[in-house]
Amino acid sequence: MDQLPASLALLFSLSGTVGKLSKKADRALGVHGISLSEFMVLHHLNYAQNQVMSRTELADAVNLTASGVTRLLTPMEKIHLVEKEKNNRDARVSLVKLTFTGRDIYKYAFLSCKNTFDEAVKAVSYTHLRAHETKANL
Repeated sequence: MDQLPASLALLFSLSGTVGKLSKKADRALGVHGISLSEFMVLHHLNYAQNQVMSRTELADAVNLTASGVTRLLTPMEKIHLVEKEKNNRDARVSLVKLTFTGRDIYKYAFLSCKNTFDEAVKAVSYTHLRAHETKANL
């Protein structure tokens, strides 16, 4: 079998690294009953104006399709981390709002995730990360 071109080798390497980091995050966040994807939703809502975003904006922010973010939000709504909010200007736009419970879970999950990854990335230098970005033209 031929060796992978450098571009695909980088893609495979980064994908493997992201997979390992995602699993590590899911383990740290599981204590709070959420996944990395759900944590990312809570994070973006926490810093959004009035802690509200449209589903489309949220999908873009967490790198999911609109239907993917809808599937992710449904169980989050059931456990009261987020809630639907009406858009008074446009009934076609579906808004999502962070709840008090969601803010509380986010605050503690943030600390768990931060502590886990502060330890995990100690050996990774900023220069090392920038070198990967440069190779990938990011």
